[in-house]
Amino acid sequence: MLPRSGDVLHVTRAASVQFLRPIMFRVIRVLDWPTYDGWLWLDGYELNAAGDAVNRRSIFVLQEGLRQLQAAPAPRQHTVRTARRPVARTPVRVG
Repeated sequence: MLPRSGDVLHVTRAASVQFLRPIMFRVIRVLDWPTYDGWLWLDGYELNAAGDAVNRRSIFVLQEGLRQLQAAPAPRQHTVRTARRPVARTPVRVG
């Protein structure tokens, strides 16, 4: 599972030894920095128990060790707008 922007992940020691205390992490983006096979740099926010962002972080994790808690919402469909009515413009006197 490659994380997407908006995913909430449970990051534990299975993802990296630096996470002795598991954290919840909301992904902003997957960074394209060079890494070892199976490892990722993620940019995002550490969340508290209420789900509020408390710290912005970039973390280096093993992709297989990540567990998704909440998937990002599905992208919204683009709406097709009908033709707009032209705005009536009138001359403006200056001075």
